[in-house]
Amino acid sequence: MNWLTITLRWYFALFFLGLIFFPLTKKIFSQLFYDFGYPFAKTIGILFLSYTMFTLATIKILPFYQESLFLLLLIFFTINRLFWGNFKTNLFKIISNPKKIAFIVGEEFIFLTSLIFWVYIRGQEPSIRGLEKFMDFGFINSILRSKYFPPADMWLAGKSINYYYFGHLTGAVLTKLSGISASETYNLILATIFALGITQTFSLCFNIVFNSLKSLKLSFISGVLGSFLVNLGGNLHAIYTFTKGYPNENPIPFWQILSGFNSTKYWYPNATRFIPFTIHEFPIYSYVVADLHGHVFDIPFVLLTLAILFVFFIKTRKGKSVGKFAEYQISNIKYQKDILNIKNFLITNNQLLITLFLGFLTAIHYMTNAFDGPIYLLLCGLILLFIFKIGRSFLTNFIILIISFFVFNLPFSVNFKPFVTGIGVNCSPQFLIALKKLGPFLFEKGNCQTSPIWMIFVLWGFFLLNFFFFAIFLYFKKKLINNLAIKQFSNFILILFIFAVLLIIIPEFFYIKDIYPAHFRANTMFKLGYQAFIMMGIASAYVFVLFKYYHSQKKLLSAFYFLFFIFSFLLVAIYPTLATPSYYGKINKTPTLDGSIWINGQYPEYIEIINYLNKNVTEQPTILEAQGDSYTDFNVVSAYTGLPTVAGWWVHQWLWRGSADVVGKIIPDIQNVYENEDVNLTKNILNKYKIKYIILGSNERQKYKNLKEDKLEKIAQLIFTSSNGQGKVFAY
Repeated sequence: MNWLTITLRWYFALFFLGLIFFPLTKKIFSQLFYDFGYPFAKTIGILFLSYTMFTLATIKILPFYQESLFLLLLIFFTINRLFWGNFKTNLFKIISNPKKIAFIVGEEFIFLTSLIFWVYIRGQEPSIRGLEKFMDFGFINSILRSKYFPPADMWLAGKSINYYYFGHLTGAVLTKLSGISASETYNLILATIFALGITQTFSLCFNIVFNSLKSLKLSFISGVLGSFLVNLGGNLHAIYTFTKGYPNENPIPFWQILSGFNSTKYWYPNATRFIPFTIHEFPIYSYVVADLHGHVFDIPFVLLTLAILFVFFIKTRKGKSVGKFAEYQISNIKYQKDILNIKNFLITNNQLLITLFLGFLTAIHYMTNAFDGPIYLLLCGLILLFIFKIGRSFLTNFIILIISFFVFNLPFSVNFKPFVTGIGVNCSPQFLIALKKLGPFLFEKGNCQTSPIWMIFVLWGFFLLNFFFFAIFLYFKKKLINNLAIKQFSNFILILFIFAVLLIIIPEFFYIKDIYPAHFRANTMFKLGYQAFIMMGIASAYVFVLFKYYHSQKKLLSAFYFLFFIFSFLLVAIYPTLATPSYYGKINKTPTLDGSIWINGQYPEYIEIINYLNKNVTEQPTILEAQGDSYTDFNVVSAYTGLPTVAGWWVHQWLWRGSADVVGKIIPDIQNVYENEDVNLTKNILNKYKIKYIILGSNERQKYKNLKEDKLEKIAQLIFTSSNGQGKVFAY
């Protein structure tokens, strides 16, 4: 089956999933979204299907089978049919508006085009290898083999995954639903996230402007610009394409090395490792390098949350006195003539239901990319405070938000032990260092890193200048803005800007403590900055069209703004043209979706072993393969089969479990199985870890120079030998 046929098969599975959940999506977005929120239907479907399957499999009510997913889809179809109401009436309402129908069809075409586009790009080099792809693929394969949850840790036999893996679970759900092999769906998942990112950002930016300015042209411009900034845009680091370049991780101020344009001197990862000892990635870099990490899986979910917050913000700001209006909604429950009528109850409590849904989404963020849970809890709380001020309505909604967050993430959190050990204070004063710890705060000697202002500007200057011009614009808003809607929408954008800037500032003062000594604030800056990038990309698109709308009334300010925008946007827009060919080379090959093909050339015996185990071994018995360091080709069998090995990538387990000893103490046992001549000792170790299969291949022969292959043949049955004779599988 060629790449396009497989892609279309995958697409139609997503298409029908979106159709099933369109009635619910329309219910949520109908009042404020020109397209009824159609681009969010697929994400809502993925979330509800995956979370329900996850919960039922965690409490062991329904196993994680393809048949279970079809059963759940049938149930969700029935539920969504209820949301649809009178089918003929609602269908006629949609059909009777050909402009909206054409718009939705256009959005679906954009999704399909974006999906095929990134499949084509990724298909130039589809290998599931390098960086942390083994980890992400191993999670997905382990989940696919699971009957119930939590899934087994493929790199620490006998333990479950202690990582935020819900995003990987959604990938496994789509893999099982489509029936396509995981080595192909890995790349299809990445392309799907890209396509969802494009269409959802377009819809959100379009509808913010359309509801604010009532202009289809400006709304379309905002949608296109926002989609580009969030999903394809880089930062001002591209100014270094006009320099002589600098040694990696040793940045030199660009004005000291300016020269003519020379893209050959530019190394695209430097834009994400510019400030020493930190990480500041953004979506296009993630799409290019293709690690399916939690922050990538969370992109569509984040955009959904921002869209729901937008709906919530505008709906509750329509009343003259929002606080009193909201309190009336709550107290009015007492006077319902038919309090048992579910429909009336839901209508009356529409606001509280949205808050409940936001609690669900923040739980999803926590389970997908743990940092994002607190980030969006804080953003939701900030918006609730802005809407309701301090009072009963705020407390009611905030309590519902917090309780629902904890309740919805309970199926995950009961089996997850956070590996954060505290909140570090950057550059702690000497008198605090003597205390060492106060509550959750850590005061560590020597942990002092600050970001030079010019470096911050290189990374965030495009967005910060948009914020600056927006602030100047708002200063004159009393004279310029006499439209209540524009004021309200501008307030929403202002909150996004302020909150994003707060996320950028936090790592200058605090960091979440993990295992990395020199890069102690890297993960904090990475996770917070990633969300800031998305928020400010959306906000900047709004600022651009706002200046276009009011250009005739404020020509001098607009002229300065557009001059800045054109120059800086060109730098931002250069990045994908530099990063993509750097990673994928010339984009002229016939795409390939199978991410395991690389193994044929590098380790032919391992691909045969992997195929044999995937075909013949059910469930998740323990295997033994050579334990290797992180970011290497070791532990390829466990990653590609989902079968748990005794111990895998060392640093990763250290991070997940909080101690280097977790793997360190096991390493001698693994070495003894392969190198020690003592048969009884070997049998004891095999029994200790309940090892069923012993793997022998290039990595084992490379690592264990005193390999006792004859001993293995005596105590275990040889059940498979590769065609080159180098790969063997022993059953014990």
